Amino acid sequence: MCTVCGCGDARLEGHSHGEHGHHHHHQHGHHDHSHDHGHHHTHAHSHAHPHGDIHFGQGPAGVEVPGMSQERLVEIETGILAQNDRYAMANRARLAELDAFAVNLVSSPGSGKTTLLCAAIRALGQAPVAVIEGDQQTSNDADRIRATGAPAVQVNTGKGCHLDGHMVGHAMEHLDLRPGTTLFIENVGNLVCPAAFDLGEDAKIAILSVTEGEDKPLKYPDMFTAARLALLNKVDLAPHCDVDLDLYEANLKRVNPTIKVIRVSARTGEGLEQVLGWLRSEAQAKRRAKAQVKAAE
Repeated sequence: MCTVCGCGDARLEGHSHGEHGHHHHHQHGHHDHSHDHGHHHTHAHSHAHPHGDIHFGQGPAGVEVPGMSQERLVEIETGILAQNDRYAMANRARLAELDAFAVNLVSSPGSGKTTLLCAAIRALGQAPVAVIEGDQQTSNDADRIRATGAPAVQVNTGKGCHLDGHMVGHAMEHLDLRPGTTLFIENVGNLVCPAAFDLGEDAKIAILSVTEGEDKPLKYPDMFTAARLALLNKVDLAPHCDVDLDLYEANLKRVNPTIKVIRVSARTGEGLEQVLGWLRSEAQAKRRAKAQVKAAE
C-alpha cells in the first residue's frame, strides 16, 4: 500500500496541465511530502517469525513508515483513497452516460499485457475501443497501441507507481469516446498499489504469465482479490517452463474463490475469443442493468 509512495506529477504526453482553463497539479494528497517525522512510534518496527523472517505491516495500516504511528498512517490513507474515490465516481458517471465499458488491466512488468491488448484490439475489429496507457516513462506502449489503429493517450507517472482517478479523468478529456466504447486502462506494471485505487472502471483484469511462478497470487493477494478476471498468459510457453497451470488456477481461487480464469496466449491466439466473449457479456450486462434502473424511475 503506497500510503506515502513518493508519486511524482503525472505527465500527459503532448498536453500541458493548464489546458481547458484549469490546472492539473496531480496532488492527490499522497504527493505531499511535508509529513512530520517526529511522531513517536506506537508500534513495533517489525514482527519476528520462525527462521528469522521479518514481517512489516502487521498493524491496522498494513504498512510501516519510520516516524509515523499506525493511527496517522490510517488517517493519511483514508484521506488519499476518499479523494481518489471522488475522481473515480466522476469517471464512472461519465462512462455510464456513454454506455462505455472500462477495464483496468493490472499486472507485474513483463506479463505481456500490452501484446495481449494489441491482439484483443485487432480481434475486436470495428468495435469502438480506446486506451489509456500508464507507464513511468516513454510512450513506447502507447505507440504500439496506436499502430493497431486504436486511439491511445499515454500517461507518464514519473516516480508514481500507479494510475489514479484524477489521472484517468484527465486522460479521458483527450479521448473522443464514442457511445459503446470499450475503454482499456493499462495500469503501471505493479501488483501492489493499483489494487487499492479505483479508476472508475467496471472491472479489474489481472494478467500473470506462466513464467512468474505458481505462487504469485499468494504473494500478492490484494491484487488478485480485487480482480474479477485473471488471464493466465503465455500458456504456449508452459511446456518449456516446467509449470503447473492447474496450480496457478488453484492459487488464484484460493485468494479469490469467485475470480474467473482464462488461459491465453497472445502469440497463438489461444483463449482470446473467450476474453472477448467475457468483455461483450459484461458490457451487455451493464447496459441491461442501466436500462432496468431507467425503466423503474
